[in-house]
Amino acid sequence: MEKVTEVSLRFAVLGPLRVWRGEEELTLGSPQQRVVLAALLLRRGRLVTTAEIVNAVWGENPPTTAVPVLRTYVSRLRKILDAGRVPDESRAVIVSATDGYLAHVPEDAVDLSVFEQRVSRAAKMRAAGELTSASRLLHAALDGWHETPLAGLTGPLADAERSRLNETRLSTLEARFDIDIELGRHDTVISELRTLADQHPLRERLCQLLMIALYRSGRQAEALACYRKTRSTLVAELGIEPGASLRELHHKILTADASLEHPPPAPPRRAAAPAEAPAVPAVPPITRPAQLPADLATFTGRNVELGQVRALLPTGGKRADAMVISVVSGMGGIGKTTLAVHLAHEIADRFPDGQLFINLRGFDATGSIMTQEEAIRIFLDALGVPSRRIPAQLEAQALLYRTLLAHRRILILLDNARDAEHVRHLLPGSPGCLVIVTSRNQLTSLIAGEGARPLTLHQLTHADAYDFLRLRLGPTRMSAQPRALDEIIALCGRLPLALAVVAARASINPGFPLSAIADELRESQGSLDAFVSADLSTDVRAIFSWSYDTLSAPASRLFRLLGLHVGPDISAPAAAALAGLPLRETRTLLAELSHAHLLVERLPGRYTVHDLLRVYARERVRTDEPPEDQDRAVDRLLAWYLHTVDAAYPLFAPHRRRILLEAIPPGCRPLSFTAHDQALQWCEIERANLVAAVHQAADSGRAGTAWRLAAVSWAFLYLRSHLHDWLDTSRTALAAAQAAADRRGQAQSFGDVAGALTQLRRFDESIDHYRQAMILSRELGDRDGRAHAVCNMGNVYLNSGRLDKAVEYGRRGMVMVRHTGDSWGEAIALANLGDAYQQLGRLDEANDCLEQSLTILRTVGSRWVEGVVLDILGTVDHRRHRYEEAGKHYEQALEAHRDAANQWGEGHTLSNLGDVQLVTGKPEEARVSWLRALAIWSDSDHPDAETMRDRLRRLNEPGFDVSLDPASACADADT
Repeated sequence: MEKVTEVSLRFAVLGPLRVWRGEEELTLGSPQQRVVLAALLLRRGRLVTTAEIVNAVWGENPPTTAVPVLRTYVSRLRKILDAGRVPDESRAVIVSATDGYLAHVPEDAVDLSVFEQRVSRAAKMRAAGELTSASRLLHAALDGWHETPLAGLTGPLADAERSRLNETRLSTLEARFDIDIELGRHDTVISELRTLADQHPLRERLCQLLMIALYRSGRQAEALACYRKTRSTLVAELGIEPGASLRELHHKILTADASLEHPPPAPPRRAAAPAEAPAVPAVPPITRPAQLPADLATFTGRNVELGQVRALLPTGGKRADAMVISVVSGMGGIGKTTLAVHLAHEIADRFPDGQLFINLRGFDATGSIMTQEEAIRIFLDALGVPSRRIPAQLEAQALLYRTLLAHRRILILLDNARDAEHVRHLLPGSPGCLVIVTSRNQLTSLIAGEGARPLTLHQLTHADAYDFLRLRLGPTRMSAQPRALDEIIALCGRLPLALAVVAARASINPGFPLSAIADELRESQGSLDAFVSADLSTDVRAIFSWSYDTLSAPASRLFRLLGLHVGPDISAPAAAALAGLPLRETRTLLAELSHAHLLVERLPGRYTVHDLLRVYARERVRTDEPPEDQDRAVDRLLAWYLHTVDAAYPLFAPHRRRILLEAIPPGCRPLSFTAHDQALQWCEIERANLVAAVHQAADSGRAGTAWRLAAVSWAFLYLRSHLHDWLDTSRTALAAAQAAADRRGQAQSFGDVAGALTQLRRFDESIDHYRQAMILSRELGDRDGRAHAVCNMGNVYLNSGRLDKAVEYGRRGMVMVRHTGDSWGEAIALANLGDAYQQLGRLDEANDCLEQSLTILRTVGSRWVEGVVLDILGTVDHRRHRYEEAGKHYEQALEAHRDAANQWGEGHTLSNLGDVQLVTGKPEEARVSWLRALAIWSDSDHPDAETMRDRLRRLNEPGFDVSLDPASACADADT
């Protein structure tokens, strides 16, 4: 087959975006289509996500058709770029990848790559002393520039890259001028330097180079005039004096310092014979640095975390095959630096060439972040590089730094980094070194791009917190008041910094009993006053503020508002309601807070806040948010919980009377559900937050929200047997309604409390509450409410064994619900009557009532109550000794209970099924059924759990038999 000869493509971005195939320039289409190609070329060989390209083309407000239009642009570009090429997806220029695209382009086919390669090679040659070759490469690199980079393209990406590339060009020019001056070409660069200095009057490095060139050309007065002009501009426009290096140069020129004279050119280094040529550029011998701070004498705990980092190191003293980077992150005060320094001391002997340490001040009281240039110069100085040998340009400094570390084993601790870019140039380039980076941010790009291994620090365990205090306070004082000690640990949130502040206070005042310190902490809850320190580095509020101050304005607002949320965790949709923002925007802000370790994403989309950070958020929201904005945020949050539970309610109790809710406030977007299991799962996940929301509503004077939220939550709490939560929320709601004189809320809440009391077997209290509900409903003219109260009183009498009363109230209730046309209520009344009749031995009447109830339920559709009725029919069969029929009814009941997720009913029916299995001579099957019932009841602290445990204990006793009148499941038939 004849071989196809392909013509290579060439790309230019250092000027207008242009592409050639051989000598033919290609037409690239519209400006937006050209931006797409530019985005891919600038990240050649790496994935560019669809979202990143959309942002590059349209910015923050893309059209709704952005993604389809983007695909069209990519398709058109492929046709342009791949025309005349062998059809092969693996060799295509633009390749689709997961959620984006990448450009497969040879490095030497893009002018920017050629430029970067030449600059990099020049830096290596300069570090090796080969200045002439370095100058030649830099001249060639800069000759490849044509006009403004990405000229004619618009959009966020083009603007940002244009600015970056222009800065890169200026830095490269400065490096070229510096080398040319060092080579004695000072008189040839003056004109170009003067033009650039006029174009960039605030750029001190250009002024510095121009002054040296002028001075060495014998033009001292012009050099001093150049300084005066630059100083005047800086003072007038920025209000600052020139930097130290420029001021020092000015002084040397004034005094004609001999060091300014041009030194004789150094001969280039010669390579040794080929057989002995070194693998790296020749560099001066380096000293062995030992810069680690002192280890903390009282360090304790963190054994698991220390083990994770130790596991990254090779065993047996072997050299690592690759550079090892460990990123230790966590919230302020969690002990990142302390752990890193302790670990570094522990393993320092594995790194015979020394240890480097630097505090990058990424989060600092002064706000003065150490630049990479400053940090790398400090490291080069520590490694013994004379200051005159340190290059001016950061890229060249980094190359020299990596060259010095090549084939050496050094431990490098980069403390308190702001972000991944803050440490990028401080990473070695060859194996053998260990880098430990600490930061309050997660440094995700360092983990993804450099293979760093993350270690996130959380609160100390209780045992570690105990040892933390023991080493500071001594065992005698610790053992004197163990309860106070446990309370101190809890109130400090097991945060090492907070524990250290409290321990210091206790040590300074040895006469203070620990109980007094615990009282002080308890009384200050709601503020961080107990953790104040004169030293900002140990003041908890100040430490938190350094993380908070780095946030964007929207993220800091969301963090403040989270102080208004009282539940144990919060979902992204709930946070969106709290902030009154769209969900997509809120997710971005939550990610920012999570990356800053001000939140912890414990599960996908669910976030927790450390107790002391929550206190800090509350302090900030009180001082920084107007009261009316705080109120609106709480209104949105509570409304979100209320309306979302209400959306689930019809899936649990489709025929129960709905609660009339207030309108949804603006900015609140409740969830909706399409399936029973979906709604049930959401309620289970949010249960603790729902309980907390009822209390928050009651405590903040929102009585209407409190009783309505409790009223729509009962069905879920009942089905999942969360009886104590049901009683707690209902009682809280009732107290709020009474305080607000809300009679409708009182009527509803009396009934809700009574329902919970019934399931807890507190029958007398339940009857009292139902009577109050009945009286209030009558006064309000609420016939439905009164009918439900009467029917439920019959159910209480049934459960308490007062069967005549059960029949009386059951009949009265049935008449009332029929009068109101409530078919579901009628079915429940018939079920309760049927159960009362079976317990009285009136089995035919019981069967009639139950069959009538079953017919109605299958018409209106209620698997919940259907399961209850089938269970009672099984009990009727059991009492008639029709065991096979009883077993069938129980199995049908179990199926209905599971469809409705009625754990309460499932436990009762399993108990009854076990009775039948025991009576029919199947004790092992009975044991299995009872164990399953016990498992359900134990999870929910069911009052019958202990009775079942007793049955299981006595199952193997001789003569043991269960009563032929088993416990009924009537408790499940609550209206």
